[in-house]
Amino acid sequence: MSRFIGKCAAIITSATLILCSAATIAQAEQAQTAPSFTEEEQSYIANADKLKVGFIQDRIPICFADQNGEVAGVSRYIFERVSEISGLEFEYVGLPSGPVTYDYLLSEGFDLVTSVEYNEENKHANGILISEPYFSGRKVIVAKDDLEFRYGDNLSAAVSTGSQTLKKVLARMFPNFELKDYDSIEECFDAVSSGDADLMIQNQYVVEYWLSKPKYEQLKVIPMIGLDDKLCFSAVVALGDKTDAVSKEGQTLIDILDKSIACLTEDEVGSYTIQGVMENQYKYTFSDFVSRYRYSFIVMGIAIVIILALIILFTRQRIRFAESKAESKAKGRFLSTMSHEIRTPLNGLIGLNYLMSQKLDDRKKIEEYLRQSSATAKYLLSLLNDILDSSKLEEQEMELVLRPVDLELLIDTVNSIEKNLMADKRLTYTVHSGLTYPYVSADEVRVQQVLLNLLDNARKFTQTGGKIDLIINQEKTSNDKVLTSLVVSDTGKGMSEDFQKKVFNVFSRELDTVSKGNQGTGLGLFISRRLAKLMGGDLTCVSKKGEGSSFTFTFVSDISKPPEKNDVYSTDINSERPRILIAEDNELNGEIILELLTGSGFEADLAENGKLALDMFESSEPGTYGVILMDLLMPEMDGFEAAKAIRSLDRPDAKTVRIFACTANSFSEERDKAIASGMDDFISKPIDIDVLMKKLK
Repeated sequence: MSRFIGKCAAIITSATLILCSAATIAQAEQAQTAPSFTEEEQSYIANADKLKVGFIQDRIPICFADQNGEVAGVSRYIFERVSEISGLEFEYVGLPSGPVTYDYLLSEGFDLVTSVEYNEENKHANGILISEPYFSGRKVIVAKDDLEFRYGDNLSAAVSTGSQTLKKVLARMFPNFELKDYDSIEECFDAVSSGDADLMIQNQYVVEYWLSKPKYEQLKVIPMIGLDDKLCFSAVVALGDKTDAVSKEGQTLIDILDKSIACLTEDEVGSYTIQGVMENQYKYTFSDFVSRYRYSFIVMGIAIVIILALIILFTRQRIRFAESKAESKAKGRFLSTMSHEIRTPLNGLIGLNYLMSQKLDDRKKIEEYLRQSSATAKYLLSLLNDILDSSKLEEQEMELVLRPVDLELLIDTVNSIEKNLMADKRLTYTVHSGLTYPYVSADEVRVQQVLLNLLDNARKFTQTGGKIDLIINQEKTSNDKVLTSLVVSDTGKGMSEDFQKKVFNVFSRELDTVSKGNQGTGLGLFISRRLAKLMGGDLTCVSKKGEGSSFTFTFVSDISKPPEKNDVYSTDINSERPRILIAEDNELNGEIILELLTGSGFEADLAENGKLALDMFESSEPGTYGVILMDLLMPEMDGFEAAKAIRSLDRPDAKTVRIFACTANSFSEERDKAIASGMDDFISKPIDIDVLMKKLK
């Protein structure tokens, strides 16, 4: 990965250094603000219809067709400026791939062709009238990293069939080359990448764009001397006849273009080059990431299968040791239902992994499979969390973590999560807040969990265009505590009276048209009601078939005080994107987190264990690291010990650096132990990327 990033940095640096000197144009030194046209030229401009201009469609970012088929890139800005200066109107039509003959151009009624190479072959070719160059760059060689290029070697060169003039130039300059034709620029790159051709020669900006793609990371750029890439216009005239009226009109058109091009300054063309190149840089996509790490995704899928198999075995073991026949029967139903809930998405996940291995070259298919795999994996994770929560609630092992909570902030957080999801379904979502005691002592995570579950259910079971209301009220109880009531009402189809009696049972779901297509574990309301009761409140439901449902969630809490201003984290680290130290002993996990962070603009370093993380922090300059992502279970020194050791260092940033615990153990005792060791916050694995980014920002 470092090699790939280094190559990208080299390309970008190279592009930056030469952008300001790009586009050296003939007659630039004699540039003038407005051309002086002859009477004949003025008459031509006044009587000329819109000129049909053919352009090459695959020279990104110099000249290509955008998504709408319109001319785009550096050339578009230059063409528009030439049109403005000359007074001529252009209609741009993309040329087909492959060699384009003049017979084709004449029969299709083209007046001009752009991106024609300005060289001796074209200047003296019979029947061709070309303008002075409007753009000038450099050509470079593209070859595999292991190719030792020497002039005079017998090598094969890939040439696009749309660059036949270049083929003539190369045949003259490198008579020992075997020139191979390919239909497009991309096929030329593929040929060099696969070894079908030794090298290719192309415009430097075009090469920089294509080499930004991860699949060409094994290719390198070799500078060339004496082979510029000058582009000009060519007038379409009858072959072999430069004396008739058509040819005179063609020459007049070329003269007008030459005078207009002469008005373009070198700085002006340079700015167009910078703008066109920067606007059309290759964007590294998630599918590129997937392609690079596709085998890691398959391994991840296998790991999920193993984890779920262990959960099933664990549940079977609990059933085996049940104390009574009735309890064993209930556990059997639980296992049967859970097995179905796991096997269905698991079958889909395994199938999607297989399909991805068969469609690696189909980007759209891969993107769709990955979207489906991500949704399925998130569902399996929610199922695992729900099973663990329900187990702890049944065994009365769950403990609330009571801390000061800003309910207004909690509601805002929930709204930010739900707002876009509601909007996607065109639902009217309204919040009616009656908070009189916004600061209370409660388990923030569990309150948010119940509220999100109720809002998610309302959204899923309310048809497009419906309405959802969140009503919040508070009242003081007789013992100076606060009873908070959160009511979620919707205009969905509601529930039958029979189903309302069992809506809070384990795995309860009404099998009708309302719930079809809405995936869920059937544990959410069961867990939410148990949590509400654990918080001294309750969760109740009122629903009417065809009219909607209303869930009321209440909990009791002590009144708290707003946090003191000096309780806010120190602002010694003023960077919006702090440098991050990752302590992770799993090589794959560490590489993925590092790639995600650097891809999001963060600078980050990776330590393989807690001892190495401590050494790297201690040897760094104070203030180097703003955040540490600390795995808990590591060899040599675990995360708890490393955090304590860092906090005990005699340096100012040892107390202010943020340390986030990152672990697959999400139990409250692990969280408390992490906080006690000096860590600031807790992030559960698998890491939710959105949550991580919000915490880092």
